[in-house]
Formats: sequence, structure tokens, C-alpha cells
Amino acid sequence: MKYKLGDFVRFVDEKMEGFVTRIIDEQMIGVTGDDDFEIPVLASKVTYVHGYEPDGGKKNSSNVTDEKPAALGEFVKNGVYVGVATDDKANSVVHFHLINETSFQLLATLTTDKQQIFKGEFAGLIAPKSAEKIYSAQLADLQVWPKFIFNVLFSSKQNIEPPAPLSIQEKFKAKDFSTTKKNLPLLNKAGWLIRLDEPELVIDAQKLKESFFESPVEKIVVEKPVSEVDLHIEKLRDDYQFLDNSEIMNIQLAHFHKALDAAIVHQLPDITFIHGAGNGTLRNELHRQLGKNKKVQTFMDAWKEKFGYGATKVILK
Repeated sequence: MKYKLGDFVRFVDEKMEGFVTRIIDEQMIGVTGDDDFEIPVLASKVTYVHGYEPDGGKKNSSNVTDEKPAALGEFVKNGVYVGVATDDKANSVVHFHLINETSFQLLATLTTDKQQIFKGEFAGLIAPKSAEKIYSAQLADLQVWPKFIFNVLFSSKQNIEPPAPLSIQEKFKAKDFSTTKKNLPLLNKAGWLIRLDEPELVIDAQKLKESFFESPVEKIVVEKPVSEVDLHIEKLRDDYQFLDNSEIMNIQLAHFHKALDAAIVHQLPDITFIHGAGNGTLRNELHRQLGKNKKVQTFMDAWKEKFGYGATKVILK
């Protein structure tokens, strides 16, 4: 298949053009035009529109592999990310970019694993402080996306010891893309950011040794939470009229974490947080925190007939 998701094409037999938003099989693709309707068409019945450049016609500087020396005090050793952003023209398509904020040159590969069928999607060099598009997919097909296998080697012409190679397997879930978008470094566009080189947990051996000799503390009893937790400040504090916005947010988040931890301890199947609609600040922060919690299977807007858009239901593992 010579076409990729996000390619801009024109129909051979009709006065129509649009973006490739689905690869159906080796012969068929889906093309979405200005009316947002996707039309199945034979790949042989469309052609590239010459002169169109994806991502606004920007040329990616990551093809330049000449490494510019960095001062030792400025040499950045960490900062390898996957940035996922929607296509500028076809919002149903997302593009994966490997973002290198380090001072190392990266030799990176991406392989997909779909039910034990492996396919090399990308292999190349990524210069320091640059990004490279490595994969594209239909966001609506997230549930059937393959497993992603990332392998990254670090290299520098300077006298710097490289980190250990990265080998990471990731199966993305809906909750990974339910959090608020943020500005993606080097790309200057909004999207979702996943860090690949998470810093290692450093264990202080002396403190660990000392903890063995500490006197036992009284066992903490965690009360079982109710299934619906109301986070409206008037339900939590009587003096809420005297609190500023940051104090209110901190109180609500503390109550949220306490209830969520209790639900996990008591192995509840789910719990609902009532946060109200408002300007969405509390809702967005809850979703951001839930998206990072490994004990959360997924979350969604709760029963709309009862809560409108003012509550989130959390399904626990």
C-alpha cells in the first residue's frame, strides 16, 4: 500500500479530494473530504495532490544527523517521549512522533505486534533536540491498535557515557487519551505526551535498613467509601466562603485521593465522583490523575440522566 494515513489525495474520475483516514486493505482506502464523510475507494482510483505538505509544509530537521557539540554543563541526558497529535486537516487521524529532547543522537525503531504478527513501522536516526513522525492511526480504532514495541539506542561523539538502551512495549488504552492535551515539546502543537525514559526509582539503602528497626506503628484502618463521592466544596467544608480557589481545589483533590485509595483498598469494582460541570477545571484535573493511576482500568462520564456532565465513573482493576 503506497498511501499512508493523512496523505492528501484527489479522485481520478471525480472532482473530489480529501485525506486518507483509513487503510481498509491492500486495495481499498477510506478518504474523508470537507463534508467529514469517509468514502471507501480503490487506491488505484486516487492520486497524490502534488504540492501539499503534511504538518503545514514544515520540513523536519531530524533528518540532519550532524551532531552539534554541547557544553558539558548543558548536555541533557534525559527526555525521550512519544507525542501523539491529531492531523491538522483530518481530526480522525493521529500521528505518533518520537521526540528527542536529549543531547544524544538516537537510533530508534518501532515495531507493531498485532496478534503475533510483527511489522517494522519505523527505523532511523533522530538528531538531538528534534522529533520524527513514526506512525499514524485512526483514533476511533484505538481498541484494536497493535502493541507498540519501541527500541532506542543513545549515541554521542562527545565523551559522555550513554544510558542503557530502551526497550519498551506499550498497549495503549482509551484512558491514555482521555486526559487534557498539552503542548508537545519541539512540535508546538497540542497532543498527548508519553515518556519513554522514566527516571529509575533510587532506593536509599541506609533508610531502608533503618526502617527495619523502627518500632511498629498502629495499624491504620481505612474506612470503606460510599459508591458516590460528592466533591462540591459546600459538602466538604462549612467555611468554604472564606477559601480562595486554590485552597478549594486542594481540599477537593485531597478528598478525591482519600476516597479513591479507600476504594482500591476495599477492592470496589467502581466509584463515582461528583465534581459538577462548571468550567471543567476540577474534572480535567481528576481525569489527569486517573490517567496516571495503574489501579484504574478506565473512567467515563457517569450516568448523564442523573448527573449531566458533572460526574465521572471510575472502573477499578
